[in-house]
Amino acid sequence: MKENLTIKIPKKSHLKGEDGYKIFSVRIRNETANALEELSVKSNRSRNELIGIILEYAVNHTDITD
Repeated sequence: MKENLTIKIPKKSHLKGEDGYKIFSVRIRNETANALEELSVKSNRSRNELIGIILEYAVNHTDITD
């Protein structure tokens, strides 16, 4: 059964600055970037915030097998 990730629209903005986050760059496909932009508009969240949410979900729901 496929389990979807639900993203809620934020009620207020988050503070920026020294917040325990690490900055790094990644390369992604144009199609993925476009999909993230669409999700950003629909959810009223930044692409960066969505990427963090999606990565956290993926890390917590990933199994490694041989």
